[in-house]
Amino acid sequence: MTIRLTVQRTDWLAHVHGVAEATPGLVPVVKGNGYGFRRWNLMEIAGELSREVAVGTVFEVRDTPAHITPIVLTPTLTAPPKNLPMNTVLTVGSPHHVVALTRAQWRGEVIVKLQSSTKRFGVTHANLQPLLSDLSNAQLTIRGFAIHPPISGDMAMHLADITQWLDHIDPSLPVYISHLDTEAYAALRRDYPTREFRMRLGTSLWHGDKSALHLSADIVDHHLVESGSFAGYTQVPIKGSGEIVIVGCGTAHGVVPLLDGRSPFHFQRQRLNMLEPPHMHTSMLFVARGRPLPSIGEWIDVQQPLTRVQVDLLQWV
Repeated sequence: MTIRLTVQRTDWLAHVHGVAEATPGLVPVVKGNGYGFRRWNLMEIAGELSREVAVGTVFEVRDTPAHITPIVLTPTLTAPPKNLPMNTVLTVGSPHHVVALTRAQWRGEVIVKLQSSTKRFGVTHANLQPLLSDLSNAQLTIRGFAIHPPISGDMAMHLADITQWLDHIDPSLPVYISHLDTEAYAALRRDYPTREFRMRLGTSLWHGDKSALHLSADIVDHHLVESGSFAGYTQVPIKGSGEIVIVGCGTAHGVVPLLDGRSPFHFQRQRLNMLEPPHMHTSMLFVARGRPLPSIGEWIDVQQPLTRVQVDLLQWV
């Protein structure tokens, strides 16, 4: 049983390098499940694009090659792994984060997270100077500042999130930003030519050309069922004759029903109905008699966000 991500290598790499060339100061983001590719498969490519790479947590740094500087996007209150490379850059956004690093005897560089309209973690205007004092007392070196606008909203809102901070932070340090399109980023660089901006990109870099990516899973088995019988973990009543189809992926791979409850599985451009929600490593479908039926060993399409799926097989073609 297998879930597979197939990548058209030439087309995909052309997109990735095209985005990199159009994005001065690019910092590739390689976090979580590696956008479906697995982190270690993207790290080599990320290292060709930049000397820095952004990862999600201190526990994801282990996949970063020694010649690349890992920037950890999420503050940690847990002591970092003892083998964390000293070139790692950690993120702080409150005094609690500084205290945690002091207790862990961390002496590396940090990036100061500034609060945006997302209102996730990040220091406010009123608390910036006290936080900078805490960092100085803790002998932590500031590498730069980071601002993370929300995904939704227009570019003017995102630019405002960034520019409202520029008069309050050291102009000699870089500002790490995200969620700006090409035009907005160019405008920001044009309007503030003495500032150094670094653009963190993940989804648009790795998934910008979805035509080069194909997620599929294999059919492990199928068998006849008749109306009036029951099947599945939850013993679903069968309301017509057809076939139970067993797909080789499930919740262990991150495969779940779509947000509206529909099945994520397709065959011959038709959606296949689930018998019940996916379970661990398999999903059970019901195909009514007379409908297109995939053969055992055949691959069917899976409609899921690649940022969530744990693939078994990465196939470059």
